[in-house]
Amino acid sequence: MMGHEETDVHESREEMESLVLDEPSNGRSSSDNPLLSSASSSFIDRQSPNSSFNTFLDPPSYAEAIFTSFDSLSNGHDESPRLSSNSNPRSSDYLYISVSDPQKEQELSNSLVSGGTTYYTYLITTRTNLPEFGGPGSEFTLRRRFRDVVTLSDRLSESYRGFFIPIRPDKSVVESQVMSKQEFVEQRRVLLERYLRRLAAHPAIRRSEELRVFLEVKGKLPLARSIDVASRVIDGAARLPRQLLGDEAMDVSAKGGRDLLRMFKELKQAMTNDWGGTKPLVVEEDKEFMERKERLVEFEHQLTNVSLQAESLVKSQQDIGETMGELGLAFVKLTKFEMEEALFESQRARATDMKNVATAAVKASRLYRELNAQTVKHLDKLHDYLGIMLAVNNAFSDRSSALLTVQTLSSELASLHSRIEKLEAASLKIFGGDRSRIRKIEELKETIRVTEDAKTCAEREYEQIKENNRSELERLDKERHDDFMSMLRGFVVNQAGYAEKMANVWEKLAEETDHL
Repeated sequence: MMGHEETDVHESREEMESLVLDEPSNGRSSSDNPLLSSASSSFIDRQSPNSSFNTFLDPPSYAEAIFTSFDSLSNGHDESPRLSSNSNPRSSDYLYISVSDPQKEQELSNSLVSGGTTYYTYLITTRTNLPEFGGPGSEFTLRRRFRDVVTLSDRLSESYRGFFIPIRPDKSVVESQVMSKQEFVEQRRVLLERYLRRLAAHPAIRRSEELRVFLEVKGKLPLARSIDVASRVIDGAARLPRQLLGDEAMDVSAKGGRDLLRMFKELKQAMTNDWGGTKPLVVEEDKEFMERKERLVEFEHQLTNVSLQAESLVKSQQDIGETMGELGLAFVKLTKFEMEEALFESQRARATDMKNVATAAVKASRLYRELNAQTVKHLDKLHDYLGIMLAVNNAFSDRSSALLTVQTLSSELASLHSRIEKLEAASLKIFGGDRSRIRKIEELKETIRVTEDAKTCAEREYEQIKENNRSELERLDKERHDDFMSMLRGFVVNQAGYAEKMANVWEKLAEETDHL
C-alpha cells in the first residue's frame, strides 16, 4: 500500500512539472536583498514543513522567492533612498560598507586549550571618497567581531548625545539557541551590514572619528572612552571639597565616567521632581519641542498599530497563496484520476480543463508569493521606523538627563549659598569672628566656584543636545515624508501590478474553458 502511494506522489510530481509555472523574472534572487531576506523573518512565519503543498511542489521559501518588482524606477535595494545616495560608489559623496565572510576564530588565551572560547569575525569592506577616510578612491578591509560593534555603539552614544543614533543589533542570545549556527551567523551578518550602512547614512556619524577608527584601524578597537565635560568637572570636584559629601571625601566613579556622587544627587533631584517637591530652578521651557515630542509619541502609537496590520496583511496573503497552491494540487490529483479512469473523449476533455485550472491556481499561488515578497520589502519600512523611534527616545533621554544635571547643580549651588549665609550670620554674632566658621566659608566658596564651572559646562552641553534634537527632528520630518511616500508608492504599484497579472491568469483560463 505504501509503495502505491509513493508511486502516486512521484507521478503527481511529474505531472506538476509539466505545468507552466515559471514567470519571466529578472533573474535576481531576493537573497541579494538583505532587507527583504531579514524582513521576511520578522513579518511572516516559515511555511509548515508538514504542508502537503510544500511536500508536493517543494517551492522556495519566501526569503528566496524570485520576483519582478513593478516599481523598478524606485529604490530596489535594502535601504532608503537617502542611504543609497550616501553609500552608492557612483555618488559624488559616498561611504559604502559591506559585511561578508563570517569566520570562526578562537580566543588567543585559549588557543592551546581544547574546546576554548570561540567567536565569529566578519570581513568589513569600506569604499569611500570622503576626506575623513583618505579621499577619493579609498578602500580598505578589516575583520571585526560583534563585541567591537557593541563598543562602537557605546562610544557613539557617549559622543553624540541628542542625535538619533541608529540602534545596533541585539546580542540575540535566544535566537542563537533556537537557530542553526549557520542561520544565526548569516542573520547577524545581514543585521550588522544594515546597522553600519545606517550609520554611514547619518549626516553627523558618517564623518565621526569613532566610525572611521572602527572601519579603518585594524586590531583591537582603540576607541578611548569619552564623557561629557560636566561629568569630568564634577568628577574632579568630588575629589576636592569635603562639603559636597560630608566629612569624608569620596574618590569613586561610576561606569562611563559618571561620578557616583552626581548620580546620588541627580537621583534625589529626580525624586523631588516626581514627587512634586520644590520646583526645580531650571525647567524645560521649549513648548514647541514638548508639542513635537507629544506628536511623536502619538506617531509611535499609530506606527505600532499600522505595523501589526501590515503583518496581518502579509500573513493573509501568505495563507491565500498556500491555499491556492493546495487547490492546484487537488485539481492535479483529480486530473490524474480522470485521465486514468477515462473511457470517453469527453472525460479526457474534462481532464484537460481541470489541468488548466490546476495550472492557473499554481500560477496564482506563485504570484501571491512574489507579491508577498514585495509587500514585505516595502512595508518593512514600518518596522524600520519603530527602530528609529527607539533612537528618538534615546536622544530625548539624553536631553532629560542633561537637564537633570543642570537642575542638580543649580540646586546644589542654592544649597551652598544658603549654608554660607547661615555661617556668615552665625559668625557675626561672635566678637572678632569665628575662625572655624570663616575657614568653612572659604572652603564652601571654593566648592561654589568648582560647581559653577560644572554648571556652566552642563548648561553648554544641554544647549548642544537641544540643538542636536532640533536638527534631528527637522531631518526626521523630511526623511519620514520621503520614506513613507516611497513605501506607499512601491506598495500600491506592486499591488496593482500583481493584481493585473493574476487577472490575466484567470482571464486566460476563462477563455480556455469558454466552451463549457
